[in-house]
Amino acid sequence: MKGIKKLMRWAKPYTLLFIIIAIFTVLNPLTYSYIPQFIRYVINVVLEDNSVEGVSTLPSFFLDFFSKYDNKLTCITIVGVTLVLCQLLRGIMMFVNGYVKGKMAESIAFDMRTRLYSHIQNLSYTRQNNLDTGDLIQRCTSDIDTIKSFLTSQLPEILYIIASFASGAYQMYMIEKRIMLVTLIVVPISVVSSLVYFKYVTKKFEEIEDVEASMTTALQENINGVRVVKAFDNEAYEIEKFDKRNMKYRKKNEKLSNAMGLYWGLGDFLTMLQYALTTTIAILLARKGIVNTADIIACMMYIGMLVYPIRGLGRIIGDFGKATVASNRIYEVLDIEDEYEQSDGVLEPEINGNIEFKNVSFKFNDSEENLLNNISFNIKKGETVALVGKTGSGKSTIAAILTRLLEYNSGEVLLDGVNLKDISKKYLRKNVGIILQDPFLYAKTIIENIRVADPTLSDEEVYEATKIASIHSDILEFSDGYNTLVGEKGVTLSGGQKQRIAIARMLILKKPIMIFDDSLSAVDTKTDLKIRNALKERKDNLTTIIITHRITTAKEADKIIVLEKGVISEIGTHQELANKEGLYKTLWDIQGALEKEFDSTRGGENDE
Repeated sequence: MKGIKKLMRWAKPYTLLFIIIAIFTVLNPLTYSYIPQFIRYVINVVLEDNSVEGVSTLPSFFLDFFSKYDNKLTCITIVGVTLVLCQLLRGIMMFVNGYVKGKMAESIAFDMRTRLYSHIQNLSYTRQNNLDTGDLIQRCTSDIDTIKSFLTSQLPEILYIIASFASGAYQMYMIEKRIMLVTLIVVPISVVSSLVYFKYVTKKFEEIEDVEASMTTALQENINGVRVVKAFDNEAYEIEKFDKRNMKYRKKNEKLSNAMGLYWGLGDFLTMLQYALTTTIAILLARKGIVNTADIIACMMYIGMLVYPIRGLGRIIGDFGKATVASNRIYEVLDIEDEYEQSDGVLEPEINGNIEFKNVSFKFNDSEENLLNNISFNIKKGETVALVGKTGSGKSTIAAILTRLLEYNSGEVLLDGVNLKDISKKYLRKNVGIILQDPFLYAKTIIENIRVADPTLSDEEVYEATKIASIHSDILEFSDGYNTLVGEKGVTLSGGQKQRIAIARMLILKKPIMIFDDSLSAVDTKTDLKIRNALKERKDNLTTIIITHRITTAKEADKIIVLEKGVISEIGTHQELANKEGLYKTLWDIQGALEKEFDSTRGGENDE
């Protein structure tokens, strides 16, 4: 019952359209139910000169109209025209019904996709990391199509079945109730078998959805990681991995197909059995003079209105099970609280760039140990601060906390004296920019990628940002310049070029706080220095945090913070830290010597 309510929520905004569809759906079989009666009239009254009695289900004005004509050919012609008009009316109703269904189907699908996509966008960073991309894609595509199809096709068909069954049974009852009762013998069997079928296929659909999601995820991961696959000559392993999931998907579908084959086979058998029983009883009644040829022909036409809709009930019930599973899968995502519902602030203070961490600790929900332990430091407006430390020491975690991608567990973070958790997340992210080590570029032109942040930017503003990011001259060397297509994820560019385009994309927004999360790692030391000097020369006096493993990058900073195992081990300038024992001095002694040797052998060439 809960699944039905969730499924019907999607249809609620379109109640009026559903009413229109319901009216035309019901009128269709009601109109058709009179066609056998007209044929019966022609055979029974016109051709065989029998009494008009027994055809009272026809509207009285038809009977009065026909009674005025003694010429049989004229009556047959009028009946023929009437039948054509009935079919024309049914055709018009089917067209209107199909048009409204199509309009409603696409509207429902549009609303569902928009709502689901918007909700996914608003999920927290941690939540999104825990969801499989392939599985989400499936929920946004095939699951939505399944629900759309059921609501706009199978659900109205239930009304068609009811109307067809009721009108057919009534018309047959008016001809001969004993024939109707015999025809209904197999109906309980069909209903019970449909319910058993529904229970079985619903479980199978759940299993198939899970397996298909796993297969889609494997496909998505392989396409995204094609470089890694080819670099390690791992195609055979990837094919085998996909083949296993594909085989599992195939076997699940085979079991479902077998069940469907059994059900439809049984349905065909019951349908043919019903025809045989009805025909036998009708012949016996005809021999006794209770019914005639016209009655039998009409009843045989009505059998289809009783038996075939009930037979189709199993398909609708099966589709309902599939739609219920799809709806539950979508609501599994929609029921996850988005990050703005969980813990969003409301303040929008002026942000200048003063940052203070007071005894901040952080750990992931599934971990018992803190990743950060009582971190305390402060950064003044306009300062350039470098975060240095071994992998896993918590440098990127600090960047994620500052943008509220992660929420710290204890302590306090102040931004210009305001508690970070009191500031609106969207407002915060408009003022704190972060550039990642592995930037994401869209399959668009270079200038479109840079303008993603603000499509209204002028060319001059874009050029200014690319010059600071030291990528302007590189772009001009491309055959199409700024209109060069970069391919999916910027695959046609080098690592350093992608990083610098990402830097330019962030710089055009002129945020007061800028975080470089190891985003200068793919450029040579001279380009690195050139970018940092250009940033210092900017008039907006922004606060810069540079996360780096490169000591030559860190040494130019106003302040260096050294992290070890989630705690701050050292804070100071390059001169201060390089002259006292500690991790920074060790790294400087190693990297400084290697950097000098490396630069001397390469003659300062760019490593791109």
